[in-house]
Amino acid sequence: MVLLTEIQYNPPISYFWHVIRNESIQIEMHENYIKQSYRNRCHVLTAQGVQPLSIPVLRGNSKDKTLITDIEIDYSQKWYNVHWRTIQAAYGRAPYFEFYSDYIREVYQRQPKYLFQLNVDLLRLYLKLLKLNKPLSFTEVYQNEAPENVLDLRNKVHPKIYPDNLHVKPYTQVFGKQFVPELSIIDLLFTQGPASVSYLQ
Repeated sequence: MVLLTEIQYNPPISYFWHVIRNESIQIEMHENYIKQSYRNRCHVLTAQGVQPLSIPVLRGNSKDKTLITDIEIDYSQKWYNVHWRTIQAAYGRAPYFEFYSDYIREVYQRQPKYLFQLNVDLLRLYLKLLKLNKPLSFTEVYQNEAPENVLDLRNKVHPKIYPDNLHVKPYTQVFGKQFVPELSIIDLLFTQGPASVSYLQ
């Protein structure tokens, strides 16, 4: 099947659980931006517990509906430095941090103007690092109802919705005695490396 989903920032593990089980990915690019979603935030595990990382964005009038592809990143706020310092502090001692971190950092350093582009670049990178050869396409129009051969996951992977179909298997994390599920894919990559795909399967 085709997986239809919005683009997300450093998506959570459940996102890739679905990716690996479908033939291809179609990204919704005709939706309006939705606040307080994974579109501009992710969760990582630090010594202080789960830490949300949120990208500040520029919007004209907050009452206006803005297309996701028109959302600009606010680089006047030094969010990149905060995010990268937090990621380094959280995963600098992880077994595979040095193996993957330069690739991820290079995407950030491009400083794309639009949130959509940053997220697409990161998604392409994670698919490559996970060796998931999944065709990636984009919607041409917005459809409320997806066709029969499409799994519509739009707005289903959300910070406030715990995935009921995620088979959570604990893996060794850098911090904490209790396993924390549904973190960003970088938590899995930095701690499990090439074994990440086996975990997702």
